[in-house]
Amino acid sequence: MKFAEFHAGQIITAGPVSLTELEIVSFANAYDPQWFHTDIARADAGFHGGLIASGWQTCGIAMRLAVQTALEGSESFASPGLSYLKWTHPVRPGDALSLKATVLETRRSQSKATLGILRWRWQLFNQNDIEVLDLEATSLFDLS
Repeated sequence: MKFAEFHAGQIITAGPVSLTELEIVSFANAYDPQWFHTDIARADAGFHGGLIASGWQTCGIAMRLAVQTALEGSESFASPGLSYLKWTHPVRPGDALSLKATVLETRRSQSKATLGILRWRWQLFNQNDIEVLDLEATSLFDLS
């Protein structure tokens, strides 16, 4: 989508994407090797009652869905960061995750007319419509 196609109140949806046990463990071994992401037997006896995905993997899924649905082919070139990030419910093997992205604001930079600024909220929901991720991101667009 081009920057001009975004507008406040717009809702963009994508997914679902499912995670396997192997994908969860592989990601965690490489990037977040905490036992509740990597050790199936220990996770089964732990606080969460089973293996859960890394929150960082969950963020990666949201990013992939946002790119595939809205950012690919756009003028987007960077992000200065997130206003907040919450992992609201564990993601488990077999969960099917869908993105709901709500556009909060679009505007041109006051100091640089060729810079578009998009503020949007990303939420991921599992197959039971339980929210598993909530964040607010800012994306920058080159409008020159």
